[in-house]
Amino acid sequence: MDMYVLHDICLETGDLSAQIDYIVVTRKLVYVIECKNLYGNIEIDNGGNFVRQIGPSSPKEGIYSPITQNQRHLRVLKEIRKESKGNFLLKMVFEKFFEENHKSVVVLANPKTYLNAKYAPKEVKQQVIRADQLVDYIKKTDGGAKTDPKSEKAMLEVANFYLERHIQGHSDYAKQYEEMVARHKMTAADETEGKTIRQDTAEHETALQSQEAELVQKLKEFRLKQSRKENIKAYYIFNDAQMQELIAKRPQNREDLYAVAGFGKVKIEKYGDAILAILKGN
Repeated sequence: MDMYVLHDICLETGDLSAQIDYIVVTRKLVYVIECKNLYGNIEIDNGGNFVRQIGPSSPKEGIYSPITQNQRHLRVLKEIRKESKGNFLLKMVFEKFFEENHKSVVVLANPKTYLNAKYAPKEVKQQVIRADQLVDYIKKTDGGAKTDPKSEKAMLEVANFYLERHIQGHSDYAKQYEEMVARHKMTAADETEGKTIRQDTAEHETALQSQEAELVQKLKEFRLKQSRKENIKAYYIFNDAQMQELIAKRPQNREDLYAVAGFGKVKIEKYGDAILAILKGN
C-alpha cells in the first residue's frame, strides 16, 4: 500500500499537547497509533476499563486507558488541522468528516501480553489490536472506507503538515529499552526459577504501587494548595488523567513535560518546576 509513516510526533495547540507514536497516512485514511509495550495479562471489561494482572497470584489493577489517551491525541490533531482551514465553511466540513477520515488504533507490542477483550464494548474492541495484526487491520479498514482516495500529492501534503508542526522533544529511549529488557529477563527467569522470581516480582510491584500512591498524594496536595491560592478549580491545574500520565512518564525537565497531554507553555511556566520537584522526590 502507498502510505507515509510519521514516528514520535509532538504537537501542541493552545494548552493542548500530544506525543503521538505513529501517524500513518494512506490514500483513504489517517491512522493515529498508540503503541503499548504492556506486560502481564490485560483484560478490558464491559465498561471499557483496562485491568492488568502480572501473574496468577498477583492482584488485578486498573491501568490508564490507552484509548482515552489516543482520543486526546486525535483532539489535538483535529484542532491543529481545523485552525489551518481558511474559512468557517471549510472548518465546518473538516469537522463533520474528521471521525470518518481518522482512525484511532491501540497496538499491543509485547508478544507475551495476553489480551482478553471478550466483554469489551464493540467500539473499544475495534480499536485494540496486537502488533502482528496491524498490517491486515490497515488493509481491511482502508479497503472498507467509503472516503475518496487521496492523490500522491495530497497524501504528502497531509504528512508534511504534521511533520512541519512537530516540536522537537527529547524522549529517553535508552530508559524505555532498558525497562523492556529488564521485564523480558524477569519473565524468562520466572519460567525457570518458579516461585522465587514470582515473589520478587510481586514485591517489586508492591513497591512500585506504594511509590505511585505517595506521588499521587503529593501531587494532589500541590494541586489543592495551588488551586486555593489562585481561587480556581483544582482540575484546572491538572486533572486525574493528566496526573496519572505524569506518574507514568516521569518527565525529567520542562521539555519532557510537553509530552504530557494538557501541558503547554503557559502551564509549564506556572507549575512545571514544582511538579518536576515532586516527581523527582525533592
